[in-house]
Amino acid sequence: MPSATESTQRSPIGFNVLAWSASISEKMHPITERLKTIGYDGIECFIDNQDVSVYRQFGDHLNQLGLRSTTVMVIGPDENPVSESPQVREKAVTYLKGAIDRAHAMGATVIAGPMHSAFATFSRREPQADEYARSAEVLHAAGEYARQANIVLTPEALNRFECYLCNTMEQLAHLIRLTDHPNVRAMFDTHHANMEEKRFPEAIRTIAPVLAHVHISANDRGTPGADHIPWDETFRTLAEVNYTGWMTIEAFTRNDVDFANSIGVWREYNDPWHIAENGLTFIKTMQEKYAKKELV
Repeated sequence: MPSATESTQRSPIGFNVLAWSASISEKMHPITERLKTIGYDGIECFIDNQDVSVYRQFGDHLNQLGLRSTTVMVIGPDENPVSESPQVREKAVTYLKGAIDRAHAMGATVIAGPMHSAFATFSRREPQADEYARSAEVLHAAGEYARQANIVLTPEALNRFECYLCNTMEQLAHLIRLTDHPNVRAMFDTHHANMEEKRFPEAIRTIAPVLAHVHISANDRGTPGADHIPWDETFRTLAEVNYTGWMTIEAFTRNDVDFANSIGVWREYNDPWHIAENGLTFIKTMQEKYAKKELV
């Protein structure tokens, strides 16, 4: 019998430093250095309104460590992409372009988050067809700008208490189809899916054709694997659809009090390093368990 070896392609693993702070600075350097030491491929950070130079300097630091990066963002009511006002929607495009500039300066390749509509801003009615159309128009314009920076925008479906336009993968897939731009794909977050999806496998298969980013998040935003998310179904289905993009842990604490208050985090779930160390081990174990092995 001829000899053969098994080869696998592993999704890169990232950690969102929002567990420590929503703002990047030199104070984050020891944290990113330790994340590199324990085995992460990259980090994810929040994009705020700091000067582009701050992101460039932080990106230089990550590059020296050999860490890659992705980013997350939210958008507020003054720049709401679904607004009836053309002026507000233009502000949305401008705001997204600013986020792209900051991510590009840092060397990031992905911007994730609920950029399809304003965070925690509700119309008190179900999402309307014209709202999807307006959001798609804004995202398409932002996608054109992102193409120049080689960045992929990955809008995120949130739970019903934080968003109304996109709660499910079915709704998000509809929006991405309307947007019709190669630099606007989709993301899947296990925390939100835990509240909104009937079954994880069906949800993942629904979004698979446009899936470009995944948040590995516990149901309580603590340590993945020490919770009740259907992890075996999740990792098995991601392997079945040949997903090879980032698997990034997004967990929250009260370390950054202002940020925690803004998203309703009122208690500690796990220590950040418990999340980072045990979460990394958990993801690697699950990736190995469901790795697609091919004889070459």
